[in-house]
Amino acid sequence: MVGTLLHNGKTFRVDFFHPIDISMPLSTNEHATKAWYVPPVKIEPVRLGDWVGDVNQGSSVNFRNITFNPHGNGTHTECVGHISKEPYSINKSLTRFMFHAELISVLPEQQENGDNVITKRGIEFTLEGRKAEALVIRTISNSPAKLVTQYSNSNPPYISKEAIEYILSLGYEHLLLDLPSVDKEVDGGTLAAHHAFWEYPHNTQVQRTITEMIYVPNDVLDGTYILNLQIASFENDASPSKPVLYAVM
Repeated sequence: MVGTLLHNGKTFRVDFFHPIDISMPLSTNEHATKAWYVPPVKIEPVRLGDWVGDVNQGSSVNFRNITFNPHGNGTHTECVGHISKEPYSINKSLTRFMFHAELISVLPEQQENGDNVITKRGIEFTLEGRKAEALVIRTISNSPAKLVTQYSNSNPPYISKEAIEYILSLGYEHLLLDLPSVDKEVDGGTLAAHHAFWEYPHNTQVQRTITEMIYVPNDVLDGTYILNLQIASFENDASPSKPVLYAVM
């Protein structure tokens, strides 16, 4: 099905029959991507006395508990509540779910200290001033190994404060990337990119979101898309999420 969307005076013809899921699944596989030293996702049947919520163990239904950490296990979307003293929740902060988006591929640049950083220069060169509501960043190289990467204690790439400020200057309010954090894994608690993105605490932008640990397949071309950013309705700073792209025709 091809639909037509009108947004901010622009008309988009969108292919809704071919969604592009850029989320990582929440899997109990011990090799599934995780970060921040969290254990794998745990899914286990409820046990009430002799009753076990598992059809294969004699129950009429499967009835399971799920234990996970939204920041460390799989794709998640977070709000300013991630860094604020105030109890902002993603469920109340994200009130729209369809956005005009740009997808770009960026090579992090190695710094003198050995860190690999998404820089303002790299964003400027790739984005070429294009404006939208959501920016999706795929880092190069883009191996499917990202689906099983163990990020803890690996000092993965991150994005510079200056790059964040440039992204905001173009009007972007939703940032999605295939890394465990916009900030350096160990930075002494500074979280410069998080604070810059939400302008917290002096000019807090509650409506903005960051989505981390996505995966954009290599056959998905850079360019303009419509993004459907789906979350579970958790009253928490972050929720597992399922960002879906739709090609603009």
